[in-house]
Amino acid sequence: MKLFKTIEETTSYISLQKGNGQSVGFVPTMGALHEGHLALMRRALKENELLVVSVFVNPKQFDNPEDLEKYPRDLDKDMRLLEKVGCDVLFAPEVTEMYPEQETISYDFGQLETVMEGASRKGHFNGVAVVVRKLFDIVVPDRAYFGEKDFQQLAIIKQLVKQTNQEVAIVPCPIVRETDGLAMSSRNERLTVEERALAPFIYQTLQQARDKVTDLQPAQIKDWVIGEFKKEKAFTLDYFEIAEDTFLQPVDSWEEGRGTMGFIAVFLGKVRLIDNIRFI
Repeated sequence: MKLFKTIEETTSYISLQKGNGQSVGFVPTMGALHEGHLALMRRALKENELLVVSVFVNPKQFDNPEDLEKYPRDLDKDMRLLEKVGCDVLFAPEVTEMYPEQETISYDFGQLETVMEGASRKGHFNGVAVVVRKLFDIVVPDRAYFGEKDFQQLAIIKQLVKQTNQEVAIVPCPIVRETDGLAMSSRNERLTVEERALAPFIYQTLQQARDKVTDLQPAQIKDWVIGEFKKEKAFTLDYFEIAEDTFLQPVDSWEEGRGTMGFIAVFLGKVRLIDNIRFI
């Protein structure tokens, strides 16, 4: 595996490989790698000749300085996992390499960025769009792989590619869960032992909510979920929304033929966790 810290050496090497006819699969990450990331990489390896992974904790997508400071970082551990999975290129730049000057670009994703994560984390998706656009320009991948746990982020990136006319296929990949149902996330590392034992309640509640679709309307299910989390004092519910799966706007009825999902964000102690489940 080749480790590059600069944009110049990364673009130079990948350009050479693409010139030799190799297709490039790209998995952008913020490190603290886990099985969810590795599943994306294994798929990318199956579908491309060259696997490129980035590890970069992007400060522009954090609205909370404390969250940025505490985000887990262990590049040596990440590199061992990348070697094991068969990664070809690791791009691990410093902040000054990615942002040598003040970044002023602003994207408009309309309604898609005003709900859920967009409402709770001001400026978050613009920060995501800025770094993903930069990474796509550097790596020039044929395909880029993203997990569906961050479903709203995935929708934003699809819109970004349309707006910027980039020739990259965005490949959604299913959520990877622990054996107890908790969605795999780098943030899980920050949970205490006691909090980790409680965390599966999130997905269990989503599953129960899905089972109520035949009997209850969306507003009733939303009220039920809110009530369940009020009973669990360790959790603070940020939001639970039932929304259509394209622009993620809230729904008030089950319309035939429309994809509908449940989205949740909760604080467990000081750690914010998100998850989602398909209802229809």
